[in-house]
Amino acid sequence: MPNRVNALPRPFSFFFIFLIFLCGLAHGRFFFGNQYSPHDVAVISDGVHVGPHNSTAPHLALKLLNGSLSAEADGACEETYGFLPCTRSVLGNLFLILVYGYLMYLAATYLSNGSELLLEILGPGIVGGLFLPILGSLPDAILILVSGLSGSTETAQSQVSVGMGLLAGSTVLILTLIWGSCVVVGKCDIQNSVAIDNKDTKGFSLTGSGVSTDIWTSYAARIMVISVIPFIIVQLPQLLNSNLGKDIAVLVSLIVSVSLFLSYCLYQVFQPWIQRRRIAYAKHKHVISGILQHLKTRALGSLLKGDGEPNEEIIKKLFHAMDQDGDGSISYSELRAMIVGIRFDEIQLDRDDAVDKVMKEFDTSCDSRIDLQEFLTGISKWIHEAKRSGDDSSDNDPHTMKFLFDFHSRTKQEHDLLGAGGQSDEIIEGVESPKWTTFKAVLMLLVGTLIAAAFADPLIDVVDNFSSATSIPTFFISFVALPLATSCEAVSAIMFASRKKIRTASLTFSQLYGSATMNNVLCLSVFLALVYFRGLEWDFSAEVLVILIVCIVMGVFSSFRTVFPLWTSSIAFLLYPFSVALIYVLDYVYGWS
Repeated sequence: MPNRVNALPRPFSFFFIFLIFLCGLAHGRFFFGNQYSPHDVAVISDGVHVGPHNSTAPHLALKLLNGSLSAEADGACEETYGFLPCTRSVLGNLFLILVYGYLMYLAATYLSNGSELLLEILGPGIVGGLFLPILGSLPDAILILVSGLSGSTETAQSQVSVGMGLLAGSTVLILTLIWGSCVVVGKCDIQNSVAIDNKDTKGFSLTGSGVSTDIWTSYAARIMVISVIPFIIVQLPQLLNSNLGKDIAVLVSLIVSVSLFLSYCLYQVFQPWIQRRRIAYAKHKHVISGILQHLKTRALGSLLKGDGEPNEEIIKKLFHAMDQDGDGSISYSELRAMIVGIRFDEIQLDRDDAVDKVMKEFDTSCDSRIDLQEFLTGISKWIHEAKRSGDDSSDNDPHTMKFLFDFHSRTKQEHDLLGAGGQSDEIIEGVESPKWTTFKAVLMLLVGTLIAAAFADPLIDVVDNFSSATSIPTFFISFVALPLATSCEAVSAIMFASRKKIRTASLTFSQLYGSATMNNVLCLSVFLALVYFRGLEWDFSAEVLVILIVCIVMGVFSSFRTVFPLWTSSIAFLLYPFSVALIYVLDYVYGWS
């Protein structure tokens, strides 16, 4: 489990939030008097200078400088909630973006830490499958929701680009810069197509160092590729150059996106059970392959006849050798004695559980004993299984029996790919004071949700103001800056990958693919709901294209391999500037939007 913060929010954080509220309580005001032109703004004087029009005014006023204050008054910014600070200056808005961005990062951190505490208490399943993915994407979802709920339809249409920028930027950031950084910091020496834990002696060798992941991480990448289907559906009218059916396409895409979200949550709920079953079967296959290897060394002849079929005479001799009491059957204790004598040092094995599974498979009569016919049937079945699993190019000579060695090696590799070879890097202990820990988790979740809900709207307004002050499109501000504030998993993922183990690398990259998947289903669902129910225009072809390119390239690339040499990080790093440049060219050169 990734590192978590066990303390309650620091007093400084609350003081910082309180200070922001105080900043809006003291502010200046413009004074409009009858003595002045409606286009002029009178600023109260210091008592030395007289007003701009006459000196008989009931109050003193300063001269206006070239109408600058009048222009400022005409374009005065609107304070969010009526009291939060706002400004039209570039530096002022940049400062407020940093402040509100930090608060959103704080909210994301509290949600992450609280959800991990809750997972520690209640375990995976419902909590890990439903709550954690939702809570991890909650800050992004709130920002997207707020961007489309602001004011009138026209205002929402102009600000909704902030939500799309966040959605696209968050996905691209996770799969490019963060993904590549995790490969760099987590690299280990690659030997026999596997990265060796905690061994990093080859420096920055592009092919000799890298990271390895388990097969479940590849499955997570494939799920991420599937999650882009709603993007394709909503773009169909644009692809067909048709204005008809846009609303229907948005509605269908929304339904598909929600369905994928629910399916993904169910998969997360049942994944631990599926994973345990797969690992248990992989261990059972490795035990059987070890038994076959053991019988091969003890057999006075080949286990196969010249025609490649099992040699029943040799198998019968092995049966009688195992039947130590000569009663015509192999008992539980006799089977256990044989399995205990086989070395399985390369995997962690519960031998009693292994004996139970072998007995259950061979003992078809369910009398807790294996007779001669059951032994012949069971051994012959697994010999055929080993032959089917063999490489056609390998030596399958029945006299050499090399296919048994290959089968044993493959079952070990399958076991490792399932992530069953290592144990958690954290020491799992009982939770002390579960009531207090539960209260602390709920408090963190509540505080994180409140902060995200309270400061999402001010952040959207500040981004809009900064865009007006700098003439930089709001999309690019939200694409580059906002994901840094809401992606609290970035730092934790990189730190977790730096432990340089296959297990931690697998967890890290699974987390990244899961975050991108949640963006593609949960956050997109929120966005599509806004577009459909508020009657907004869907005009984000360039942004959707970038999301499709990044998700499909990185997803397909990661779906069919478990080893990532250092050179693969360059692909991820290059995709980020490519994405920004592509959006700019398509939107502002070719006018897609």
